[in-house]
Amino acid sequence: MLLKLKEMFNSKFGSIPKFYVRAPGRVNIIGEHIDYCGYSVLPMAVEQDVLIAVEPVKTYTLQLANTNPLYPLIKTKPLWHNYFLCGVKGIQEHFGLSNLTGMNCLVDGNIPPSSGLSSSSALVCCAGLVTLTVLGRNLSKVELAEICAKSERYIGTEGGGMDQSISFLAEEGTAKLIEFSPLRATDVKLPSGAVFVIANSCVEMNKAATSHFNIRVMECRLAAKLLAKYKSLQWDEVLRLEEVQAKLGISLEEMLLVTEDALHPEPYNPEEICRCLEISLEELRTQILSPNTQDVLIFKLYQRAKHVYSEAARVLQFKKICEEAPEDMVQLLGELMNQSHMSCRDMYECSCPELDQLVDICRKFGAQGSRLTGAGWGGCTVSIVPADKLPSFLANVHKAYYQRSDGSLAPEKQSLFATKPGGGALVFLEA
Repeated sequence: MLLKLKEMFNSKFGSIPKFYVRAPGRVNIIGEHIDYCGYSVLPMAVEQDVLIAVEPVKTYTLQLANTNPLYPLIKTKPLWHNYFLCGVKGIQEHFGLSNLTGMNCLVDGNIPPSSGLSSSSALVCCAGLVTLTVLGRNLSKVELAEICAKSERYIGTEGGGMDQSISFLAEEGTAKLIEFSPLRATDVKLPSGAVFVIANSCVEMNKAATSHFNIRVMECRLAAKLLAKYKSLQWDEVLRLEEVQAKLGISLEEMLLVTEDALHPEPYNPEEICRCLEISLEELRTQILSPNTQDVLIFKLYQRAKHVYSEAARVLQFKKICEEAPEDMVQLLGELMNQSHMSCRDMYECSCPELDQLVDICRKFGAQGSRLTGAGWGGCTVSIVPADKLPSFLANVHKAYYQRSDGSLAPEKQSLFATKPGGGALVFLEA
């Protein structure tokens, strides 16, 4: 890959790159849509990555190109190069620099785009590390992850920090429990008798191009405020569901009971939310809602809070099972993954018919557990499969999902592969 990239760089810029940076994509094994609520998640880096060849230049000009000939032609919003600019901007702002860092960069990568494996965050992280290296500055991996998580929000999605954290903090051979405020990562040893298999539903989901994602973030924020008000806490300072639990000092199981008491399953409209919080519609729109959620007419607060608190508990159970390693470990972990998918589908409503079908096929052919991974509404599933069943599992799933008689699934989007925990972002010099 490096030799090919070096040759393409030379033909593009007429020079040789000085160094290369790689940042991996990730698969979230369990813990969906809870990082931005303040809760721990359990991802691992995949072997697929974004790779950038770099040559610092003396001018204040950034020349950016992509090895994929489709990319300059893709006009979908947001444009791919804006993710690169997020990483550059984050580092420059951190050091208070006003001039653009001069460099020639050629981007390559093999993470399927819009598949829920975090290709966009890998590009942001890669660009941040490129900029830091060109500037000759130093930051810790944790600092880099926090800067990149913050700067990716310039795209317009109110994400948590999982994707950037695992991209920098990943280590080969281990998944990580990522905790927030303060950011830290703990090794989680996965069962040796099982493999994790990723399958692409072939439904692309660009979370920055729709409002689905930000509406969920806002529903969680509103649920947190209503729960805090119900429990006579200072609700206007509360932004995340985890803060309510922390302030009350109770368990996740107890938070589920509080949610049952405080919120009703019927959707809330903006007027009812205003009555509950004793604020005006104008205050709701200007002080709480984000610009792209101000016209939303219904908010499902009960369902979203139930998902978040139950999913946060599943992450902790998953880690505990991995540590205790009981005999039926793979089955127990699989059950948690199945529960997670059900909650994503029914309570968080971030699945789609193709993902549900793919999950069913994976379970039918030997997965102990299978669930959507990433934001959802398309993208990939992740399944835990006993190692001895892997060959037949791959063959059967491929036949059942990808070999459609009408040829409706484009072969270039088809991807089904077993993966091991990979390493994190790094810089390597020109040999």
